[in-house]
Amino acid sequence: MKRYLRANGLSLAFGLLFLATLVGQAVSGHADFNDQQLVDGGRQIPFWTYVASTDFAVDVAENWQSEYLQFFLYIFATVWLVQLGSPESKKPAEIGTESDEKQLVGAYATADSPKWVRSGGWRTRVFSHSLCATMAVVFLLSWLAQSIAGQAAYNAEQLAQLTDPVTWAGYVASADFWNRTLQNWQSEFLALGSMAVFSVYLRQRGSPESKPVGAPHATTDSTG
Repeated sequence: MKRYLRANGLSLAFGLLFLATLVGQAVSGHADFNDQQLVDGGRQIPFWTYVASTDFAVDVAENWQSEYLQFFLYIFATVWLVQLGSPESKKPAEIGTESDEKQLVGAYATADSPKWVRSGGWRTRVFSHSLCATMAVVFLLSWLAQSIAGQAAYNAEQLAQLTDPVTWAGYVASADFWNRTLQNWQSEFLALGSMAVFSVYLRQRGSPESKPVGAPHATTDSTG
């Protein structure tokens, strides 16, 4: 058990943090929702009713889609774009999908390479882009969930105000949807860009996200 925890500490720690913050979001969101209901003269609802509501679903989905968009774009962008001196970047001479030899593909695959790499053909091509593709699919599904839940929550407000509900296409084209979406996207892009630049000039000893403490600022594709 100790060996397992040590080998999987990063994923387990962030998994627990995810669950803790999701529960915290549900508890605080429920309290905030009921407070707003009191102000508006509405009916308070039980905790599990709130967790199953579109109000909670849209808040969760809009955060998920922005995170997976961030990962998708960053993984894809770092194939073709570099930041000199950043450990988040490849060396300028390695821009592109790189050679089969460097990627251990085809004749350069080893006995320990994943099965789909050793099998060749379409399986190798699919596996070669599977990370980016998975991030893109999760982003699109989260975005779809956000738009559906957001439409339902928006229409509930419209009906409460005795105004006409909107279609899904109408909601996706609305200011409410894009305000929710873009405020998340801009923060993700700012964080990614800041990380790429800060890691050129700043260090964190022992972190693979940082260069070695004594490495020159111009050193690229090096972790400490």
